[in-house]
Amino acid sequence: MKRHLFYLFTLCSTLFAGCMEWDYGQTEEFGGGDAGEMITTPSASGDMPEGHVTGSGLFITCEGNFQYGNATLSYYDAEARHVENEIFKRANGFKLGDVAQSMVIRKNVGWIVVNNSHVIFAIDINTFKEVGRITNLTSPRYIHFLSDEKAYVTQLWDNRIFVVNPKTFEITGHIECPRMTMETGSTEQMVQWGRYVYVNCWSYQNRILKIDTLTDRVVDELEVGIQPTSLVLDKYGKMWTITDGGYEGSPYGYEAPVLYCIDAETFRVERQFRFKKGDAPSEVQINGTGDKLYWINKSVWCMDVTAKHVPARPFLKYNKTIYYGLTVNPLNNEVYVADAIDYQQQGVILRYSEEGDLLDEFYVGIIPGAFCWR
Repeated sequence: MKRHLFYLFTLCSTLFAGCMEWDYGQTEEFGGGDAGEMITTPSASGDMPEGHVTGSGLFITCEGNFQYGNATLSYYDAEARHVENEIFKRANGFKLGDVAQSMVIRKNVGWIVVNNSHVIFAIDINTFKEVGRITNLTSPRYIHFLSDEKAYVTQLWDNRIFVVNPKTFEITGHIECPRMTMETGSTEQMVQWGRYVYVNCWSYQNRILKIDTLTDRVVDELEVGIQPTSLVLDKYGKMWTITDGGYEGSPYGYEAPVLYCIDAETFRVERQFRFKKGDAPSEVQINGTGDKLYWINKSVWCMDVTAKHVPARPFLKYNKTIYYGLTVNPLNNEVYVADAIDYQQQGVILRYSEEGDLLDEFYVGIIPGAFCWR
């Protein structure tokens, strides 16, 4: 659940209202055919030989509607221009849960963070079958791996970052975040520079935290503008975050959003790019070579990391719809944009060349929000 929907719900709902009961049913086997081809074979049970998927591809997590339990996972083969939707349910026989927030891959295992179901599922990225899960999380947002046996999980509505063991799927500890309460606690995306992990604090917060991974403690913090929504690291060791500025009537404040460039080594702001008050920039992404930024502010924008000014013209013009998610193919710099349309029907993924030419478009689940490259 991103900031576009967050203010519709805030804290009025019961914290654990999204707990899911996973009812197992019919499954399918996903098998690989010729290069770029994906074959699915229906089956009445999960006791069947594992299939596989050939080539590279893109996972799309679709949030679904808050408290409706209709989050889904899609997989897109760019070479074949073929998409498979609802792959988690089809492979495992039960729904993914409530609000699929993010996904990362480590050593052929995909980790899907399902925010309002308080769970992280681990799946085989070739068969899409579950291989384990981490449960009893408060409201997980993102997972960052330090090793095969240690990872951090950020949280919404919690003043702790959980430390987990991905090998045993257990919570092993937590990191206390200063000047937060359970109601205003919010930690989001993470990047690592040497032994330190940096995390942006979003909801009713204005800070970037610096964590020593040897001690699992916050050792420094940097104040930025109101509600930093993203965090990426470029090829020069510079972190980039963009604030949304809050909203009119917010008890935390309302101001013009800002794009910040922060040196990871010194942990100091080096450059600032200010937007108009009322703008809603989000979803900062970086290309595979780490030298070009992309973000959404109604339109989709692109800027070299060495630029002195934000561009005057967008990469993709606003088309009176809801650009909600964004990613850049790390291999060829193609840009993928998730269009949530109206937050109710199936969303659309738009695939563009590095020059901004439309290459493909396809339907996925409700509210596509995040991407993970295979």
